[in-house]
Amino acid sequence: MTVPPSDRTTTEPGLPPPPGCPAHTATGADGVTRLFGAAAATDPMGLYEKLRATHGPVAPVLLDGDVRAWLVLGYLENRDVASRSTQFSRDPRIWHGWKSGEIDPTASPLVPMIGWRPDCVCADGEEHQRLRGAVTAGLNQFDQRGIRRHITRFAHQLVDEFCERGKAELVGQFTEHLPMLVLTHLLGMPDEYGPKLVHASRDLFKGTETSLASNAYVLETLEQLVVAKRALPGQDIASVLMSHPADLTDEEVQHHLRLILLAGYETTANLMSNVLRMVVTDPRFRGSLAGGQMTLPEAVEQVLWDEPPLMVCPGRWATGDTSLGGQEIKAGDMLLLGLAAGNVDQAVRPDPSTRVHHNRAHLSFSAGAHECPGQDISRVIADTGIDVLLTRLPDISLAVPEDELTWRSSTWARHLTALPAKFASRSPEAHDVLTPLPAPPPPSSGMPTQPQWPASEPELMRRPEPRASWRAWLRRFLRRR
Repeated sequence: MTVPPSDRTTTEPGLPPPPGCPAHTATGADGVTRLFGAAAATDPMGLYEKLRATHGPVAPVLLDGDVRAWLVLGYLENRDVASRSTQFSRDPRIWHGWKSGEIDPTASPLVPMIGWRPDCVCADGEEHQRLRGAVTAGLNQFDQRGIRRHITRFAHQLVDEFCERGKAELVGQFTEHLPMLVLTHLLGMPDEYGPKLVHASRDLFKGTETSLASNAYVLETLEQLVVAKRALPGQDIASVLMSHPADLTDEEVQHHLRLILLAGYETTANLMSNVLRMVVTDPRFRGSLAGGQMTLPEAVEQVLWDEPPLMVCPGRWATGDTSLGGQEIKAGDMLLLGLAAGNVDQAVRPDPSTRVHHNRAHLSFSAGAHECPGQDISRVIADTGIDVLLTRLPDISLAVPEDELTWRSSTWARHLTALPAKFASRSPEAHDVLTPLPAPPPPSSGMPTQPQWPASEPELMRRPEPRASWRAWLRRFLRRR
């Protein structure tokens, strides 16, 4: 099975930092390794193994701004931290870094990822159960057959937009847009808001100087959705959260919608890209699928072991002094779950080349009480979307040499920047297309534009009428790319 080369990763945004910039330096004060900057972005998996060889299953690291943390590398240690909420809390307010001045809460790009929010991720015990119960109810209202119908419709629409050209860039034209189209639909939002949210979500996870602005954009968008759903509820996650017996406030509803949107989108988009890369680059992987030795859902599980869509998960905070993996952890210390590192720990995978596609014991959706409640929806989106693509375009193959593929890395995730593919040209097919899909936003390295919501709530929920010239415009746009 092929793995991403370690020398083709790019950092975002803009050009690499100039010589002498601290981002080039792999270590900070006292020689502690940085998990950000060009050095860390080049080969994150190699960096994890160096940390493991030096420190064992738990290693000291620095986040953006040289913020101190512990990276948990061992499989068993990750499960231990994720399962012991009394020792390792999800409430970031106990972190000593807020009081010590180690971070500027008004400017640090880490805040959207490690700051406190009124959602179930930042709660423990009874409060966590109350909030998570509402989230679970919102997710469980949809049966998988119903979700698959929507995924299938959206996937066919996306394929229709490029199938006549005989080539496509699968990340920008498929894997980045299908999950957001599905999630915005499930949340109760109009489809046309998906492209801007794709841009904002990706930017937020990069941890750049525009992350705070992107986070504000997402929250503002969801605040408007909450207002609209209070006036006109429907059969969607937002409406279920509002009516649940847990009696969530509007702010709690807003932040749980953010949680579902961001966590569901980032993991699913990366997962789909990773699976499709294996399909078009690894003959053994594709042969196993074509020959029936491995089903598509099993292929997804294999990729979840080898290339988890979220490599590092923030965070846990020690409630008291303790020891873990041979390290002395102090009260208030921050710990990061190293999901990718844990998945390749030799304690559970002595031979990483051995197929493990029948096994769901990986860490890709975390573990314990905070294990991702939407993981089955993520799997359904990936399985169904990729199945539609491969059924429509069975001869699809990579359009460039494999060594030309590049990745974009941050502390938290790593994903393909592009996956150019080629195939025989085919005519579009009509698959219950109710409205045309919105055009993707132009590339931008700055803050997303603010949402232009309709003036009244009923208008917000009304889907626009199809315009006869939209498809022709989009085809002209795609030919210029």
